[in-house]
Amino acid sequence: MTDLQNPKWMYLKGALFLLILISSTLLILLEHPDLKLAILLGLAIWSAARLYYFMFYVIEKYIDREFKFSGIGSFIRYLFRR
Repeated sequence: MTDLQNPKWMYLKGALFLLILISSTLLILLEHPDLKLAILLGLAIWSAARLYYFMFYVIEKYIDREFKFSGIGSFIRYLFRR
């Protein structure tokens, strides 16, 4: 399998991830309409996005310029090699 290179397909992939995020969040909150759950869910989503940004951008641009991110698995291998 080759890397996705067409910008239109990349945007579609991003839009599908957004659709999954919105629909799964709405379904959880519709099943359990609770302010505490909504806040915790928001924090979990936000922190997961920040962790991904850290693994992808911060490590590669500021900490170790030789590290090339290719997924969460490559980040875990990077941690165990250090």
